[in-house]
Parts: sequence; structure tokens; C-alpha cells
Amino acid sequence: MSEPAKKTNPHLLAIDQGTTSSRAILFSAAGDVELVAQRELKLYYPNDGWVEQQADAIWADTQAVCREVIQAAEKQGMPIAALGITNQRETTVVWDKKTGQPVYNAIVWQDRRTANYCAELRAAGHEATLTEKTGLLLDPYFCATKIRWILNEVEGARARAEAGELLFGTIDCFLLWHLTGGKRHATDITNASRTAIFDIHEQCWDKQLLKLFDIPESLLPEVVDNTGDFGHSTNEALGAELPIAAMIGDQQSALVGQGCFAPGSIKSTYGTGCFMLMNTGTQALPSKHRLLTTVAYRLGGETHYALEGSIFVAGAAIQWLRDGLELFDDAAASEALAQTVENNGGVYFVPALTGLGAPYWRADARGMIVGITRDTNRGHIARAALEAQAYQTRDLVSAMQADGGSTPPVLRVDGGLVANALACQQLADTLQTSVEVPKIVEATAWGAASLAGLQAGVFYSVDDIAKVWQLDKGYRPASSAADADAQYAGWQQAINRLLD
Repeated sequence: MSEPAKKTNPHLLAIDQGTTSSRAILFSAAGDVELVAQRELKLYYPNDGWVEQQADAIWADTQAVCREVIQAAEKQGMPIAALGITNQRETTVVWDKKTGQPVYNAIVWQDRRTANYCAELRAAGHEATLTEKTGLLLDPYFCATKIRWILNEVEGARARAEAGELLFGTIDCFLLWHLTGGKRHATDITNASRTAIFDIHEQCWDKQLLKLFDIPESLLPEVVDNTGDFGHSTNEALGAELPIAAMIGDQQSALVGQGCFAPGSIKSTYGTGCFMLMNTGTQALPSKHRLLTTVAYRLGGETHYALEGSIFVAGAAIQWLRDGLELFDDAAASEALAQTVENNGGVYFVPALTGLGAPYWRADARGMIVGITRDTNRGHIARAALEAQAYQTRDLVSAMQADGGSTPPVLRVDGGLVANALACQQLADTLQTSVEVPKIVEATAWGAASLAGLQAGVFYSVDDIAKVWQLDKGYRPASSAADADAQYAGWQQAINRLLD
């Protein structure tokens, strides 16, 4: 890239559209959060295993929070150099090409309605080809079977799709279409790599997979790098014409935000779910242990890949204890409650509330708490829920190591759950490795913002982005490897009971 133009006090706006909220965050070039606006997002559960959102509400909330931040920035004299978008991945929207009106609710990444169809395809021997091309597995998690479901189950949808009247996109694509007034139908390569119809090696939509899932190619967006000219927001959309300079899926965005550009570097994000990514450089490392091979980012036409372990329930387990069991009123209170007991008392909580993700991939699994006795109390349940995040993470690390990934000397973590010191210390103890929490706690949003800054000339290279990273808190193992192994053995017994 050419030498960046000099900017006067540049700021970077990130749209962070997640599973439970839509946010707009304004950063300084040093990664400081200057302004934040947020709207909570409702999830709908119309049937067992179904999870939906209203795509129109996602757009309306995104529009509202962006306008709020942009107006505040104007009043405070904070010029916005560029806008970046990061989003919940795999959530699937099909909408009218002319009006932007969705033909059905957004089907969320957690949704399991196509589990039986995935099992049929797996039994028919299609998974090996899909994995070879996409790096993914046959699972309801990914977009392809969701698209097919909408086309087949929504009245008139398939005929309209085949007539070229409909468009498909993940949330980044849906937002971009609306931000640009329908002028741009594009997705970035990281989101494309999560659809199960995109060949991550040839880097194109795969005709064989489109035929398998019966998806018309006319639905599909253009696939582009993570930085580039995505167009401008319209005045009608945001009240300002801002250059849209970056788009990236949320977990890859956190990898960037954590400065994990070197092969072997690893981060784990603990939000609704837990997602661990290890940068494998320009090599797409195939997994033999049920992990995913995915695109980490593509800049200037050069693609970097990652091994990913996807856990469906992390922070959502704490939310369930709060809302479902009403063990506490605030998620932050889970730490204090867990600290009322010295240990888990033999209690293990497998939080398979929406099935089990990596490395098990059991869409039919359901949550389980084992080891309950007369002495078990609320503290043990809370502690078991927090410890489960460390055990699930060790599952992923073990699989990555077996796949040829390096043993991480350091695990960089982010997401809402890392404010919980007990959870972070349990991670360090269970993995027997150092755990680092960055000063920029909004690592996911910062990833998209910093890439927008790279495109806009605020940063010259990814090295400049990496230099912004600073340590806030570090955790080192406080227990022995033998103790960690003993506790993990109890987790493995619980998992085996569930799988049996």
C-alpha cells in the first residue's frame, strides 16, 4: 500500500452487529473507545432448536446506533475517517432485490432446524467433499442448509429466487446493501467462507455445492477482500456519507483486534459462544480432529487462514443461569456466587443448550449437569458453568495440537466473560498456559475499525495495528498440571455420559 495520507485527529467507526445486540463504537487511532451506542436484539424460538431474529429490526437498530454516534461525534469535533463492519457470522437473510424486505426472519447461527437434512447428506457421503472445498463440516451452523430451508419452506421463495428477484447474504452483506441504498451487494471473504458453498482454496462460489443444496447462483453476493472500497453510506441511511472501508466476520475481526497476525498466534473470544482461532498463515491447514479450516483475512489479495474451534454456548450459559434458573440478577454476580464454594464439589455442567460444537459436532446434544449431591448448592452450579468454559477451551486446544497446530504459550482472550477473573484464572489453570486480556476490551469491534483505518490510510500496515495492542491483565497457572488433568478428567467423563 502507498504511504498513508496525513490525517488530523482521525476516528474510526465500527458497526458491531452481534447475536444479542447491535452497537456502533467510535475509536481513536490509538484504540480508545470514544463513543458507544447500543440496542439489545431480541431472539425468537418458534420451535425446538429454532433460533430467529427480525432482520428489519437488525437494520433499524444498526441505523439508530450509528446515527447516535455520528451526531455525537460531529458535536464533539471528532472527524470519522472510515467505517468498518463486523457481524455475527452464519446468520442467514434472504431479501427482495428491489425493496430490501426480508422474505423470512433471519435464521441465526445457533439454529438447528436442518439437523436431520445434514444427517441425510452425511449418510449419503457428501461431507468429505464439502470439507475438502470449504474447510467446514455438514452442520446446521452454516448458511447453506438455512438458505435451502427458506427457499423450500417460504411460499413462493424458490420461484422468486430462480427468477432473480431475491438476494442472500450474511448480516454484513444485508447491512451493506441498506447502508448503500441497495447499490452494493457484496460480502467479505471471511463471511463467505462460513456459508458451506464457498471454496476457500479456489476462492469462489462452488457450483457443485450450489447444485447439492439447490441454491440459485443469482442470489449470491460478490466476494471481496476485508479492506477496500465498499461504497459510501447514504444520507438517507445514516445522515452522513461515510466511506465503508472494511468488513469482516466477528471472530476473524477479534483475531485482527488482538493483533494475532503471526502464524501460531491464537485468540479465544467468550461472548454468547466461544470461538478460538489460530492463525496458520497462508497455509490452509486441514483438520483431522473436527475443527474448521477457515479464512482468517484477505488483504491486498493475499489470504491468511486459521484453524477454528466453535463452541455454541459460553456466556449464554451464564445468561441461562440468570434468566432460566434465576440464580442471580446480574451476570456479573456469577463470579461472587461461584466464589462462595472452594471447588466444584464434583459438579460438572455441560452447556449443550443448542447442541455441541467442536470437536464433537452433535446437533442433537442437550445440556447436562452431573455430580449433584445433597451438599450441592447454587455456588457449585455457578462455578461449574464458569469452569465449563475452560474445559471446552482445552478440548479445542487439544484438537488443534493434534492437527499440527503449535502449543500456545499465550492465549489472548476477549469478550464479555473475560471480565470474570475466576473464569480467566480457571482458563490459565486448565490449559497450564498464560492468559492475556487486552486493554482494548472491544477487540471484535476494534478489528473492523482498524482494518477500515488501514484502508483509509490511518495505518500503513498490519504491523501498525499490532503495535496498538497492550496488556491489561495477565493470568498464570496457579495449580499443578496434575490437578488440572484430574479436573479435566471429570469433564471428559461428563461429556462421555452425554454422548452415550
